[in-house]
Amino acid sequence: MSKHPLLHGARGERHVLLGNEAIVRGALEAGVNMVTCYPGTPSSEVPDTFYKLGGEGRYKIEYAVNEKVAFEVAAGAALGGAQALVTMKHVGLNVAADPLFTSVYTGLPGGLVVLSADDPGCHSSQNEQDNRYYARFASLPCFEPVSAQEAKDMTREAFRLARELQQPVLLRTTTRVSHMRGNVEFDDLPAGPAPIVDFQRNPGRFVPVPAVARGRHRSLLEIMEKARAFAESSRFSREYGPEGCRLGIIASGVARNYLADALASGGWEERVRVLELGMTWPLPEGRIEAFLQSCDRVLVLEEGEPLLEGSVRALAQKCGCKARIEGKDDTLTVLGEYSTTLVLRRVADYLDCPCPVKASSPVVRELPVRPPNLCAGCSHRAVYYAVRHTFGDDAYYSSDIGCYTLGMLPPLRMADFLVCMGSSVSAGSGFARASGKPVVAFIGDSTFFHSGMTGLANAVFNKHDILVVILDNGTTAMTGHQPNPGMLQDILGEEAMHLDIESVVRGLGVTECVKVRSYNLKALHSALEDMRDKKGVRVIIAEEPCVLYARRLKKAAAQVAYVAEQGADAQRCLEELACPAFYRNGEDVAVDENLCTGCMVCLQVAPKAFKARKRA
Repeated sequence: MSKHPLLHGARGERHVLLGNEAIVRGALEAGVNMVTCYPGTPSSEVPDTFYKLGGEGRYKIEYAVNEKVAFEVAAGAALGGAQALVTMKHVGLNVAADPLFTSVYTGLPGGLVVLSADDPGCHSSQNEQDNRYYARFASLPCFEPVSAQEAKDMTREAFRLARELQQPVLLRTTTRVSHMRGNVEFDDLPAGPAPIVDFQRNPGRFVPVPAVARGRHRSLLEIMEKARAFAESSRFSREYGPEGCRLGIIASGVARNYLADALASGGWEERVRVLELGMTWPLPEGRIEAFLQSCDRVLVLEEGEPLLEGSVRALAQKCGCKARIEGKDDTLTVLGEYSTTLVLRRVADYLDCPCPVKASSPVVRELPVRPPNLCAGCSHRAVYYAVRHTFGDDAYYSSDIGCYTLGMLPPLRMADFLVCMGSSVSAGSGFARASGKPVVAFIGDSTFFHSGMTGLANAVFNKHDILVVILDNGTTAMTGHQPNPGMLQDILGEEAMHLDIESVVRGLGVTECVKVRSYNLKALHSALEDMRDKKGVRVIIAEEPCVLYARRLKKAAAQVAYVAEQGADAQRCLEELACPAFYRNGEDVAVDENLCTGCMVCLQVAPKAFKARKRA
């Protein structure tokens, strides 16, 4: 087996890496000791790459049950003297906020880097929150890479700063940076992981009761001033453009890339002076003030919220700078992602130059909308079909974060509301108690372990009336089939322990609990009918492996479905089950053998219309 370049590449080598892979290399060059995570797009490739590499004794990697636990384990490791990395998507940092805010007060001697992968444009998320707010709110030094090379280099620098300041450092990426590919020049790998810092007992620092916390707040302010000195001289911030030019642009984040493209496209490199910020918190106020004093007008470019713009305006007022500050407007708003075209238009307006890109083209048509859909053969579809036929619109459906959310559209319509990850049981309980209406809550196996168990305990404790359906597909499917405590022991191996969901459910006090196979419609209907007429907290555990994950572990099913008899039953199955393997061939219903997974649910829905045959 060839040696992986991330683990064995030497100084001077150049490799094309994903942004997330470059972060892995940077952590390895820093000598990372411990990696923890809860997977979430666009951060997932970072821990997945560490997991696949194995480490050869360099580091330990853990998939935690949620982001809060992942952060706490990493913080504990950093308290114990290790260099630790914890990774998550932007909304995951909300879950981890409690230990985050405490850890910046106590500090962590070993050094902790927090990767927050933001998702402007909501490519795979429920919001567009800008986690630069956390850097300001919690007092975290913050780096924002915009290339694969910077992703590697900033990760290494973040570890150095985290250990030197004994303070958590935020590495904030976005979807475009995490998933871009680019050339990365390697530095040397250390001979082994970073040395462990001896922990010195000091309750007056590490046990933040109020009297301790008051003093640690003062220490935190002093540490952030040291971080500001680093920011003033950071090699990741640079100024360029013609000397004496009175038009300036301050850019941060991925807007730096779009600005470079825009200036090159317009031929405007000599028309404006630019200050790029790579370390974006704490702000290098001296550097920014000097830039402001040299300009008559300054445009601030940043994707997301106007955080930098607000700070620049405040700094200009504080230092008596007369430069006119411009920023967000009708072109560059807080909504969605930026692009070279958007920035090009804004810079053209700023420079009062013709824009080389036309405002719109009448011949360009919108691409067809691609609605969210469950995979062909997904076991959740079978469960949803059975639930709809049992409850119809008489019940209200509380959904959660996972693949199963894709069942929100007709004909399944299995999501009436969703609050956040792990909320389906809790929010469903509150809805049922307030409205007096029947509620069916759906939650996946990974999400159940993430934050659904507490909601279930609360429902039992408060005697709520709710039916919970745990959709157990044996993996963390939505983010790439990462391990979770519910996976079978023979898949987890020796490094982790399987937890039985039914035992956990019964251990939380649920007496009405039944386990069924998701593809068995008869058993599903029976369980749902039985639970419908009961009161209190009831749980159905619907088991069936994720069809994509099962295909990874074993060959495709030997059989596929086909339409043996056209007519009303075949049409009804197409319209009610809506499996992506179905398609219309003229007026007839047909099955795409390449998409069919052999689940045979359609044979149970319409046994006269559909039959099975060997895969060609």
